[in-house]
Amino acid sequence: MSSSMRPLVRPLYGLAFGLAAALSLPAMANDFPTNERVDYVFECMREHPGPYFEMSSKCSCALDAIAREISFEDYRTMHTAALANTIGGERGGYYRGKHWRGEVRKYNELQAKAKEGCFINTSAASR
Repeated sequence: MSSSMRPLVRPLYGLAFGLAAALSLPAMANDFPTNERVDYVFECMREHPGPYFEMSSKCSCALDAIAREISFEDYRTMHTAALANTIGGERGGYYRGKHWRGEVRKYNELQAKAKEGCFINTSAASR
C-alpha cells in the first residue's frame, strides 16, 4: 500500500469501530447504575469468599448475565422483594405474601443461573 493511501485507511478503521460500537448499543439497554453494580459485586464476594480478583470477576459476570435477562426496574423489584423476604415478623410478612413469592422465586432462579454460568461455587456460600 502506498504511503499516499495510508491517511485514507485510518478514518475507515475509526468508522468500522464506531459502527461496531453503535451496533452493540441494544446490548446496553439494561445497563444498571454503577453503584448498584458495585453493591451486587461486594455482596456476592461476601457470600462467596475466594481470591479477590477471581471473585470480583465472577461476581461481575453474574450481574452482567442478570442484566442481559431483565431490566434494572425488574431487578430492583425482585432484589428488594428477595431481601425483604428475609425480614422476620410483621415487617417482612408483606414480602412473604403471595404477590411477592413469584418475584422472589424468579430472582433466585436468575441468580442461580447467572452464578452457574459464571462458575461461582454456590455450595461454599457463607451466609
